[in-house]
Amino acid sequence: MTIEVGERLPEVTFRAMTAEGPVERPSKAVFEGRKVVLIAVPGAYTPTCTLNHVPGYITHADAIKAKGVDAIVVTAVNDPFVMGAWEKSLGADGKLEFVADGNGDFARAIGLELDGSGFGLGLRSKRYSMIVEDGVVRALNVEDAPGKADASGAEALLAQL
Repeated sequence: MTIEVGERLPEVTFRAMTAEGPVERPSKAVFEGRKVVLIAVPGAYTPTCTLNHVPGYITHADAIKAKGVDAIVVTAVNDPFVMGAWEKSLGADGKLEFVADGNGDFARAIGLELDGSGFGLGLRSKRYSMIVEDGVVRALNVEDAPGKADASGAEALLAQL
């Protein structure tokens, strides 16, 4: 069942890349006591994610944070090494936080997993954006197709803040 506005995000462990290597980031540490814009993508380095979805958040990061957002967090069902390399390749250091949902635990727990096996991708996350306040979903924008980034794009989300 898909998570709904007003519900609390589940406890899972993400992983993030640091200068010392990958570290665990429990969801509580990512969301507790903060207003967070969370964006999920089907995969790092995939065309829509790399050329359209995430770059919009990099461009609008200052405007989003000026609306009281503490962090913009990107997640995908990829490992932390890939997420860290992708963050650097996008020039997102210091603007966005990248957390890996390597086994898809978070995507499954909130009911937003995507079966990409027809494309050789296995389990992935649907593309979405959400506004989370202290671990509670305040807005949720799920795309109806993985190749689209309209409802979940930065400009649409900025209008919700």
